[in-house]
Amino acid sequence: MPTASLTYGSYLRVPELLALQHPIGDPPHHDELLFILIHQVYELWFKQMLHELDAAVRFFDQDDLLKVGKAFRRIHAIQRVLEQQVDVLETMTPQDFNAFRDALNPASGFQSAQFREIEFRCGLRGNETYLRHLEITPEERARLERRLHEPTLYDALKSYLARHGFAVDTPEKLVAAFRTVYEHDEEHYVLYLVLEDLIEFDERVLLWRGRHVRMVERMIGMKPGTGGSLGAAYLQTTLGRRFFPELWEVRTVLGGTRGA
Repeated sequence: MPTASLTYGSYLRVPELLALQHPIGDPPHHDELLFILIHQVYELWFKQMLHELDAAVRFFDQDDLLKVGKAFRRIHAIQRVLEQQVDVLETMTPQDFNAFRDALNPASGFQSAQFREIEFRCGLRGNETYLRHLEITPEERARLERRLHEPTLYDALKSYLARHGFAVDTPEKLVAAFRTVYEHDEEHYVLYLVLEDLIEFDERVLLWRGRHVRMVERMIGMKPGTGGSLGAAYLQTTLGRRFFPELWEVRTVLGGTRGA
């Protein structure tokens, strides 16, 4: 039997991909397709971001900072796309969204297992009780539990620093280690660039969270979220979540009197 030759559509599974959008609004609403597509694309980019974060952890373990930096160049590019997708979503008016929003209950972006994986991989960990109350599939729960118990990206950075003579066993010592790298950046230039990649990554996540909060408030004001969360009020509480707190803290002591 002859086998069909590989095509663009068969390699990318385009027919299957285009069959994954199923609006549920009754009656159907024009903008629900956009809402579904945007969030499906988010999940695809989250998948690639996790792929790159896992690679960055491996590269830290291999002492290959150049490849860590390469992974983060791609991550930063993805983050810019994620921010720009909010612009597309905001072409939908509150009236457009409210026309099908009630049909989405109890589904919620709060249930994005991949975004939770990103948080866990970078050091913002949940706990077993939290996972028990999260409405996700058994497969998603298994992935999150694995992430909960594996070394984080921040762990990988601290292990790298420890292998290269820096004391990192307390937050104060970690801040001091970062200060040494920044104040002697010519001696530790590649490491310095990687630290800047990490702070940019953290900052871009915070910027995306902020855009998301404002977008939600623009769409639904202060109404509760579809999954029972507090909506914009809940999202507002996430704006202080930082993956690398000591890397932010070191900015306060840079340029000051040594030992202060």
